[in-house]
Amino acid sequence: MPTLTLPDGAQRTYDQAPTGMDVALSISPHLAKALVAVQVDGVLQDADGLIEQDAAVRIITAKDDLGLEVIRHSTAHLLAQAVKQLYPSAQVTIGPVIENGFYYDFFYPPGFNPEDLEAIEARMTALAQAALPVKYKAVARDEAIQYFEGLGEQYKAEIIRDIPPEETLTLYTQGDFTDLCRGPHVPNTSHLRAFKLTSLAGAYWRGDSNNPMLQRVYGTAWAEPKQLRQYLKRLEEAKRRDHRVLGKKMDLFHIQEEAPGMIFWHPRGWRLYQLVRAYIRKRYEAYGYQEVWTPQLVDMSLWERSGHQSKFSEEMFSIETDSRTYALKPMNCPCHVQLFNQGLRSYRELPLRLAELGSCHRAEPSGTLHGLMRLRHFVQDDGHIFCTEAQIGAEVSAFIEQVQQTYRDFGFDSVSVVLSTRPASRVGDDAVWDKAEQALETVLNESGVAWTLCPGEGAFYGPKIEFALKDCLERVWQCGTVQLDFSMADRLEAHYIAEDGSRQVPVMIHRAMLGSLERFIGIILEETEGVLPLWLAPIQVVVASVTDDTADYALDVVKKLMAAGVRAESDLRNEKIGFKIREHTIARVPLLAVCGQKEVDAETVSIRRQSGEQLPVMSVADLIKQVKDTCP
Repeated sequence: MPTLTLPDGAQRTYDQAPTGMDVALSISPHLAKALVAVQVDGVLQDADGLIEQDAAVRIITAKDDLGLEVIRHSTAHLLAQAVKQLYPSAQVTIGPVIENGFYYDFFYPPGFNPEDLEAIEARMTALAQAALPVKYKAVARDEAIQYFEGLGEQYKAEIIRDIPPEETLTLYTQGDFTDLCRGPHVPNTSHLRAFKLTSLAGAYWRGDSNNPMLQRVYGTAWAEPKQLRQYLKRLEEAKRRDHRVLGKKMDLFHIQEEAPGMIFWHPRGWRLYQLVRAYIRKRYEAYGYQEVWTPQLVDMSLWERSGHQSKFSEEMFSIETDSRTYALKPMNCPCHVQLFNQGLRSYRELPLRLAELGSCHRAEPSGTLHGLMRLRHFVQDDGHIFCTEAQIGAEVSAFIEQVQQTYRDFGFDSVSVVLSTRPASRVGDDAVWDKAEQALETVLNESGVAWTLCPGEGAFYGPKIEFALKDCLERVWQCGTVQLDFSMADRLEAHYIAEDGSRQVPVMIHRAMLGSLERFIGIILEETEGVLPLWLAPIQVVVASVTDDTADYALDVVKKLMAAGVRAESDLRNEKIGFKIREHTIARVPLLAVCGQKEVDAETVSIRRQSGEQLPVMSVADLIKQVKDTCP
C-alpha cells in the first residue's frame, strides 16, 4: 500500500501499486488527459510505469520544462516512424533533444531534400492525429541486437553492442515502429501537436570523418501551436538579423574555406573592431589595469603545470619544432602568471591588475563553427587581478559595477547573473572551494544584484560569476565572467612578500567583460540588425553630393567632419540622390548628409537618418556636436 506525497504536501495511499496515470486520474480527469510523464522521487518515468513504494510524485504536463523535453524526444521518434514508413530502406541511428527541438540521424544514401521534409512532416501529422499508444518493454541486450539486426538496422545494433552486457534495455513501440530508448515518452502520439521540420544537414556516424555520412533532419516541437508560431516567427526574425548576412551587406568581414573559423576583416569591419577595442582600453584605464601582451606560442610544459593540458588538450593546437612541443595559446591566464613572477613582489603592489586583448586559438570541431559566434581564432578582453584574500570583495564588486556599465553603454539593459559552483572534475580541496564560493556569494549579496545558483558549472580551478545578455529575440548570450582562483598561482609558483615578511600565494581573479570580441560584435549586429549606435558605427556620416557642382562643397564638409574626429566618407558618384540614399541605408550608415545647391549657398547640410527620418537642416558645426554627444 504505497503512500504518495504530492507537490502541495497532500498524501494519497493506494491499495496496490498505481501507475502515474492512475495517480493523475485520482486527482482530476483533466490532469490525466494533460499528463505526459511522471516524476517519482525526482526521476522521470512513463505514465504507465508502476509506483511500488512510498514516494514524492509530481505529474508532468506539457506546461513543465521537463514535459516539453519529453514531447521533443517523443517527436524525434515520431519523425523516425514517418521516415521509415515513407523510406523503408533508411536506417535509424540516434535522435536526441537539443535546444528548442530535436534531430534524428538516418543512413539514407539517396539523401533527403526540402520537398521530402514536407512529405515527412505531413506523415508525422497523420501519425500524431492517430493517437497511437506508446508502450515500452524491457529486453536483454542480446535480444535487442537480434531484433534490430533482423530489421536490417545495423547502426542501432552497433549502438547496443557498446552498451554494457548487464544493462537492461527498453524498447518503445508506437504503431508499426519500435525504437531503442531510455524514455520516458508521451502516453500516446496525440500529445505531439506542435512541431515543424526545419532543416537538413550532414553528419558523420559517431562524428568520425572516416565513417559514413548520415542525413540529419532537424525539427522543433512545442507544447502548443501558438508557441510554435511564436518560435517560427522568432526564427524568421533571427534569419533576417543573421550577423553573417549583415556582415556582407555592411561590407564588414568574410570567412573562407582556406581559413575555417577565422575572420577576414574588411576596412569598415576592422574599424568597428577597433572601436570596440578602444572602448575596452578606456575601461582598463578607468579601473586601474595595466595592458600587457604575451606570446602566442608557448611550450606545452607550461600548460601541463597550469592544468590546462590535461583538461583541454583536444581543444589545443600544437606544433612540434626543435624537438619540443608548443601550443598556440588557448587562453591567457598562465602567461599572466609569468609576468607576475618577474621579480619579487610585495604586498604593497597588490592588487596588481593585468589586462590583455589576447589572441587565442582553439581547435573547435568544424561542425560547431558559426560566423563570429564560434571561431578557432578570437580575441578576449581578458584580465587577471593578483590580490590578497582581504582584497577579493572590493575587486569583484568593482568588476560587477564595471561590467554592468559596459553593457548599458552598448545598449543592453537585461542582464542575468549566475553563480556557478564547483564541478565534478576540479583542482583544489573542498575547504578552498568553500572559501571561494562563499566569497563570491557574499559579494553578490552585498552588491544588490539579483542572481541565481548554477551548481557544478564552475571552472576547473574555481567558482565563477557569469553575466548573460538577453537580446530582442529573447536569446541569452553568456559574455562576461569573473572567476575566483586559489589554485593556479600556487601551481605556477607565484608568491609575494606579505606585510609580516612571509611568502604568500596571491589570489587570482580571472575576469572578462565581453568575452570574445568577435562574438560580442556578432551579438551587437544581430541585436541592432546592423543599425549600430552612432558612436559605434564604422562610418557615422556619408556626405552625398546632389550634382557635380556640389561635389567640392561635399568634400569640404567631409574634411571638417574628419578633422573633428567624425568618421565620414563622401559619395560624389554621378548617380541620382535617391539611389545613393537606398544604397547607404542598406549599408546601415546612420546619417546621410545631402549637399544640394541650397545647402552650398547656406553652408549647411540636409540630414537624413538611416531610419528615413529627416532632421532639420543644420550647420556642419551642429552636425559635429550631435555626433560627439552620442559617445559614452
